[in-house]
Amino acid sequence: MAESLRGEAGSLCNADVCLADNRLNLDVFPNSSSRFSVLHETRKAEVQQVEFLRLNCNDEQIGSSLAIIPELRRLKSLVLKGGHNKDEYGACQRGLVATLPVEFRHLQHLTHLDLSFNSFTSVPECVTELKELTVLLLSHNQLAALPESIGKLAKLIFLSLMKNKLRELPGNIGELVALQKANISENELEQLPDEIGNLLNCAQLDLSGNRLTTIPSSLGCAKPKDIPVRYLSSNADSFIVTTEGCKVVLPCGIEIHFPPDSLSLAVITCRVTSPDPQQVKLRHHDFLLSQVLELLPHGVQFEKEVLIRMPYIPPHSDHRREVVIRTFSDSWSDLDTKVFEVLPVVAEELCDLLQDQDSVASPLLCLSQNTTDNFLKPVKIQLPLPRGVTGLNLDRSKLHLLHGDPDVQKWKDITNQVVLEFTHCYALFEVDHFSWYWLWYTTKTYVGGIAKKVYERLRKWQVNFVVLQRKKDPEQIFLQCVPKHKVETVCKKLETRYRGPEPSDIVEMFEGEQFFAGFEKGIKIDSDRPDCVDGRIGFTFYSHLKNSKEVYVSTEADRKTKAVKGQVSFYRGSLPENIPEEAAKKRKGPDSMWLATLPIKLPKQKSRLHNEPRTDPSYPPLNLGDEETGYLTEANLLSIARRIGPEWQSIGINLGLSYSQLERIGYNHRDDLDKQILEMLFTWAQCNESVPGCISQLIQAMKKSDREDIAEEIHCIIELGRRKYHDSIRRVGLSQESSNEDSAIAMV
Repeated sequence: MAESLRGEAGSLCNADVCLADNRLNLDVFPNSSSRFSVLHETRKAEVQQVEFLRLNCNDEQIGSSLAIIPELRRLKSLVLKGGHNKDEYGACQRGLVATLPVEFRHLQHLTHLDLSFNSFTSVPECVTELKELTVLLLSHNQLAALPESIGKLAKLIFLSLMKNKLRELPGNIGELVALQKANISENELEQLPDEIGNLLNCAQLDLSGNRLTTIPSSLGCAKPKDIPVRYLSSNADSFIVTTEGCKVVLPCGIEIHFPPDSLSLAVITCRVTSPDPQQVKLRHHDFLLSQVLELLPHGVQFEKEVLIRMPYIPPHSDHRREVVIRTFSDSWSDLDTKVFEVLPVVAEELCDLLQDQDSVASPLLCLSQNTTDNFLKPVKIQLPLPRGVTGLNLDRSKLHLLHGDPDVQKWKDITNQVVLEFTHCYALFEVDHFSWYWLWYTTKTYVGGIAKKVYERLRKWQVNFVVLQRKKDPEQIFLQCVPKHKVETVCKKLETRYRGPEPSDIVEMFEGEQFFAGFEKGIKIDSDRPDCVDGRIGFTFYSHLKNSKEVYVSTEADRKTKAVKGQVSFYRGSLPENIPEEAAKKRKGPDSMWLATLPIKLPKQKSRLHNEPRTDPSYPPLNLGDEETGYLTEANLLSIARRIGPEWQSIGINLGLSYSQLERIGYNHRDDLDKQILEMLFTWAQCNESVPGCISQLIQAMKKSDREDIAEEIHCIIELGRRKYHDSIRRVGLSQESSNEDSAIAMV
C-alpha cells in the first residue's frame, strides 16, 4: 500500500518541486496530504527541519497529515486552511478539520497559525498552549464560544474571528495585552465583557455585523468618533473644517480627508479648474492627467497630514512613466514622488543571450523613492511569475528573488530573507523601502551574475535613425530615432507626406541616453529653441517614446541656380545614470561619439521668401499675448511666415479668416506667394492683438493644418520669451507691474 501511494504521489509531483529549503507549500497541489506523507517517509530528516508549512484541509487525507505535523518541532508558520474547493454555486467549502491532536502543544516555536475556512466548533486547548503565537486566524469556522484559556496567548498581536457564531466573549480576552488588531465581525455578539477595555494596544477592533446595542463603558473613551462626510453640490465651493475633522467629496470626484485636530477652525474654499496651457506648462513628453485643484486661503498650516485623492485618466502608454504631483506657490514645483518603472524581459532575447532555454525571468520592477527612510508599515509587492511558471508547477528550488542595488550594479538573492506567497500567476512579498526586484526561475547557481549581464542588455537597444523632408516644404526636416523592430512601420506611415534616404545602419543606445543631431555641409538650423545648443538639436532616447522632432533648416548658399546638398549627423551625448562600468568603457575612443550620417538636399529655390531679405516689411509693431505667458512680436511672425508654404489658405481658414478675405489676399498678391502668406498672417494678427488666448488659437490652427512643427516652434518661442522675461525681472529687481512696457523687448 505504501509503495502504491508513493508511486502515485511521485508520479504527480517530484519531491524537489515541493520541498525547497525550509518551506513546504502543498496547498496548491491536489492530494497534498498524500504528498506530505510520501515526503515524510522518504525525506524525514529534511521534513522535520521545515519552518513554513501549508496544507489543503479540503483533502480527505488531511487527518494523516495532522498526526505527522507535531514532529516538525521547528515550525514557525502553519497554514491549515479550507476553502480550496467550491460548491455548485461558487461558494468556498469548509475544510474537514474540526479538532487538532493534543501533541500540537509541542510546537513551541509556532508564531503564525491559520485555521480559517474549517469546521471548528470550539478552539482546541492545545492552541492556547502555544505561548509564542503572535497571529491566530480562525475566521469562517463555526465557533460558538472561546475558551477561558485564550488569555494565555500573551504575545498575540493579531486575532481573526470573523464569520463565526460567537454569542459572547470570555472576560479573559482582556489579558491579551499585546493585541494590536482584532477582527470579530459577522458574529452573533449581543454584549461585550468589561475586560475588553483592557486591550489598550488594540488600535483596530472590528465588531461590525454583530447584534450589539451597547458597548462597555471601558470602551467608551476608546470608541473612535465618526468623521463627518460632506458632499459638495455643483454650486458649492466652500466648507467648514473643525477639530473633529471631516471628509469632503467634490462633484468631480476629488476627495479631501481632514483628520481630527488637523485644523482648529477654518473655512476652506476649493476651486477645480480646467488646465490652462498658459498657466500649466508641460515639458516635452509630459501629459496632464487631472484638473487643477486650488485650496484657499493659501498658506494654511495643517497640524496633521491631509489626504487628497484626485482621479486621473492615464495616457494610453502609461507604463514606465513617473506620476508627478505639482504645487503652485509663485511657480510650479514637484512634490517628492515615488518612481515606478517596469522593464520587460523578452523570453526569446533572454534565451539568445544566455544560450539557456530553461532560464526565464519576470519583468524587472524598479521602485525608487526620494528619501532613504523606511515605510511606517510594510508595503506588499506583487510580481508576475516568469513565463511558463505557475503556482501549480512551481519548483521553489529554482525560484530566486533578486534585490538590485542601482548604485553599484549588484544583484543579491534574498529568497530566504522574505516570506514569499504565491497565487496562480503572482509572487507576493512585503518590503519596508523601495528598491529593485526581479524574479528568476533557473537552475543556474550564480544568478546575480546572470542578472547583471541581462540588465545591461535591457538598457541597450538597437536603433535606426530616420531623416526625412516634407514633400510640400523640403526645408522642414523630420528627425527620429526608432527601435529597429519599428522602423518599417514608422517609415510606411510617413511616406505619404515625407521623402528622404533609407534609415541609417543599426546602432546601439542605452535607455535614457542623450544624443544630438547636427546639420552639416552648409545646412543650418533656422530656429531659436530651448533644445538647440550650438546648432545641434538634443534628444534623450526612450524606447517607449517617439524620439522625433521637426525642425526648419536654411542655408547661406545660393539656391537660385542649383540645389544644395548637405547632411545630418547624429552624435552621442551623456550616458544615463546606473549604466554598468563595463558598458560605459565601450563608449570611449575616437569614433565613439559619432552614430550615423544621412544626406539631405535643399532643392533649387523658387520665388520664395527665404532668400529675399526683407528691407521694408511695412508692418507695424505687434505684441500678441501678455508679459506673463509671453509675446509674439512682428519679428516672430516673419520667422513663422518663412515656414508656411502653399497651405497658407488652410491655415487662414483655421485662424477664422473668411473665404472672401483669403480670395482678396490671393488676388492682390497673385504673383508672390510670400506676400500672400505675410498678408494673411498679419491681417489675422492685427485683428486679434488684444484678444485673450490669440496665441493658443494660432497654435491650434497650425495643428489643424497638419503643421505640428510650427505649433511646436511657436510654443518654444513663447516658453523661451517667458523664461527670459522672468530672468530679467529677477536680475534687475523690477516688479511685474513696472516692467510691462519692456516685456515685448524681453521676449525677443
